[in-house]
Amino acid sequence: MMIPLLAVAGASASAITDAGMPTRLNPIELFLNADVVVRVVMGALVLASVWTWTIVVGFWLKMGSVRRACDRYEDGFWEARDVDAFHKEQGKKDIPSARIVTAALAEWRRSTAGKTIDREGTRQRLSSAMESAVTSETERLANRLNFLATVGAVAPFVGLFGTVWGIMGRFFSIGAQANSSLAVVAPGISEALFATAIGLFAAIPAVIAYNRFSHRVNRFEARLFRFADRFHATLSRELEV
Repeated sequence: MMIPLLAVAGASASAITDAGMPTRLNPIELFLNADVVVRVVMGALVLASVWTWTIVVGFWLKMGSVRRACDRYEDGFWEARDVDAFHKEQGKKDIPSARIVTAALAEWRRSTAGKTIDREGTRQRLSSAMESAVTSETERLANRLNFLATVGAVAPFVGLFGTVWGIMGRFFSIGAQANSSLAVVAPGISEALFATAIGLFAAIPAVIAYNRFSHRVNRFEARLFRFADRFHATLSRELEV
């Protein structure tokens, strides 16, 4: 009778253990059971992650739209026989290339309005005006990327702060209870480490997106400079007539 009873008792204990211990991590329970400070850290990191993905999707769509608009404008611009007429028709649209032409034509009219024209000074002023316009366009595009850089740099440390705070609180509770068993220590440490995991979850996509989009902005800036240089050469030839 001893062996069956022991077997039944062992099976019951095993069933209780299996029923009482979770088979996988539950993020919601980790969040709800964490310390208040840790929950605030987690919530802030989740919001940062959501905003990061909002910027990523929005910037990706915006870059595609801007690139296609510039393609259409520049193709029509170089094929137009009357640049002024074409620009009056198409230049009011939200197109970076069009704003570069607007800045160049405005400077051209100011510099050639007098009876005598300083050709070399006009070339320099045209170059400065278009360079300033290109810089303004790229800064406007890259404005929201600063948030991605901030999240990528700061989020891991914010998550680490939540982890350290949670572990400190758990060790304080262990000292007060005088019980250092793994069953008491492990849940609190898991909740604290979850803050670091969320910090990495927010930071990694932000860093990848920032590097990728910065490269695209740099390429687009180089494209605008090429367009500006070509238009500058066209206007310079007009000065030689």
